[in-house]
Amino acid sequence: MSKNINQITSYFDKLFPNVGTELTYKTDYELLIAVMLSAQTTDVAVNKVTDVLFTKFKTLDELANADIKEVEECIKSIGLYKTKAKNVIAIAQMLINNFASKVPIEKKDLLTLPGVGNKTANVVRAELFKIPEIAVDTHVSRISKRLGLANEKDSPDQVEAKLRKIIPVESYISFHHQAIHFGRYFCQARTPRCYECELVNICKEKNKRLTP
Repeated sequence: MSKNINQITSYFDKLFPNVGTELTYKTDYELLIAVMLSAQTTDVAVNKVTDVLFTKFKTLDELANADIKEVEECIKSIGLYKTKAKNVIAIAQMLINNFASKVPIEKKDLLTLPGVGNKTANVVRAELFKIPEIAVDTHVSRISKRLGLANEKDSPDQVEAKLRKIIPVESYISFHHQAIHFGRYFCQARTPRCYECELVNICKEKNKRLTP
């Protein structure tokens, strides 16, 4: 599985030399909440609702004391907005009460926050604290499986474990962002641009699109 990793990372470096998160944020808690909200929706959609949310509730204290209906109204255009609205308020309250109003650096602490799972915790640790982490979302999972870095039936945690073994630690964060961009803009689930991809010969995609 790892024999092609240098070819893959070199190609990613050429396509996306300087990529990062597409979520917009100004503070540590804004990023945390944005990542939590991004589950099962797009970064573009999240940026639209967080612009409204963080304009209406300008501080962590205001979010902690927000009316649930007003938060729902701000984020109602994204999926699971009722549950996510509860999580927004609960996260703000827990950050104030348990973590001195700061996003914690330790994964075990992040995982105590409502709506924060392994992927979200990894994204936050990598983005805020520059800790080498590989967060596996749908794009990273799909790309890893298509390029033979993981098996088709692997869970996100299994994909992450395999990537950690074959990717240099110093490249964890960049690979995460590059794989997301590759999956989002180049190797999409339904219409991959196989016809112009330099990795097509090692790709496991069953229905390769060899013509535009």
